[in-house]
Amino acid sequence: MKRINNRTLNKYFSLACVCGGMILFSACEKKLDYVSFGDLNSVVKTPEGVTAAVNAAYTGLAGGTDWQGGWGAGTYGWRTQAMMTTDEGVCAWGNDWGKMHTLNFTPDFDWVTHNYTRYLPYISRITITLADIQTIQIDETLKKRLIGELKALRAQYAEQLYFAYGPLTIITDPKIAADPYAAPVPRPTAEQMVKQIEQDFLEAADALPDRFTGGNYGRFSKAAALTGLMKLYMHEKQWEKAVAAGNKIKTMGYSLQDKYEDLFSIANKNGASPEMILAVVCTATGGDQYTNMWLAHALPADYKDPSGITLTAWGGYKMKWSSYDKFAANDKRLKVVLENYPIGKDGSGNIIYKNARTAGDMGAVPVKFGPDPSKANSQKSAVDLPIYRYGDVLLMLAESINEVNGGPNSDAYDAINLIRTRAGVAALPQGLNKAQFLAKIQDERLFELWGEGWRRDDLIRWNLFTQRAANDGSSTAESFKVLYPLPRTAVTQSNGIIKQNFGYN
Repeated sequence: MKRINNRTLNKYFSLACVCGGMILFSACEKKLDYVSFGDLNSVVKTPEGVTAAVNAAYTGLAGGTDWQGGWGAGTYGWRTQAMMTTDEGVCAWGNDWGKMHTLNFTPDFDWVTHNYTRYLPYISRITITLADIQTIQIDETLKKRLIGELKALRAQYAEQLYFAYGPLTIITDPKIAADPYAAPVPRPTAEQMVKQIEQDFLEAADALPDRFTGGNYGRFSKAAALTGLMKLYMHEKQWEKAVAAGNKIKTMGYSLQDKYEDLFSIANKNGASPEMILAVVCTATGGDQYTNMWLAHALPADYKDPSGITLTAWGGYKMKWSSYDKFAANDKRLKVVLENYPIGKDGSGNIIYKNARTAGDMGAVPVKFGPDPSKANSQKSAVDLPIYRYGDVLLMLAESINEVNGGPNSDAYDAINLIRTRAGVAALPQGLNKAQFLAKIQDERLFELWGEGWRRDDLIRWNLFTQRAANDGSSTAESFKVLYPLPRTAVTQSNGIIKQNFGYN
């Protein structure tokens, strides 16, 4: 397994640095022009090469060469998997989508094992680049920033793997990372992996600016590193550390965007949103990776955008009616998840609506994202895909304060009520105890963050992940399903040195 991964990563990243990194991230590095290198092995030994290598490391946020992977809308996408394995959503296409919802996982089910082999090579390549950059003569301020970005990316990829599969070996020795014949090693303890992720995020936060805008928007900032760190602390139930990280982010000038729906529209481009901390910057005119295809997956085939924009509509993704019905009727966030959706106009120009519930659909239409007004492509959109945003930070902070204090204080109430005020719903009543406040947080995170990739981690943290599936009638919702299985080949090709997650045969 080790041999296959390292050969793949060396080939992929060498080519990506030369052929893809500068093209894919031209919006992030305006002055980085294409340079032809003769010896691929020496690419990152130049200032241009090392910058391109950093840019190539970012491609994992969009899933690398995967179709709509990473934080995209496809099968392997974090946001898709978090939706389809939880109370957020279901898919009308059936087949393997049903396995996701019932947690019917095996080591041979590629949908849940794929990201293991996708992201370990990214982590190893980043380790190599971190060593290479030390030898390059480059502006020290830029070098410090690029090192910070690499460490933040390594931490982010490692954290997503940890949340999905449990502890995995993070290669931090560049010689081992570069050796295609390095022997496999046993999996570390959770404490060891958490320590490495924490260290990378902390060192990144020390090196990075508070935020990026304009041409550098979409790169890891201090606020993004701290948000990733906050998620790690919450996963580990290190509540005091989570509160400290959240309070630091509060000092960095972020605020809620006035209208919820604008977060998921073209209005959030180039760092224009005061709320967006980290996003995948999308285009409607490139390939299938750096583009937003959520609407194609979510809109029913008969959906007609009232503005006249032609949209591809495959009709797969739905929000479960049981979750939709939890929203208050006056919640403004219902503007982007629809029971009644437009199917055209009558002769007088009035919009005709269809009721998805009475039509027998599995759930409401999870529109989430606005259409791309450029009309450049009916399937691809330039609306950016959020990873971290300030609204999430506020809700994480409210939950963490509740845990630290054994109940909510005024800061916890203030944090959640900012979210509720924007949504147009009443502030929470005073006097809630710890359990009551947590229940409100659990619902609020559904209303606010559905379709953004965090519900699976939330339900696991609350010990509700497998219970949800069991309550929905699954016979395959065993408690060990809080972790995905490792690919069977990862175990067999290591001669059993790498152990499978408990419960999987």
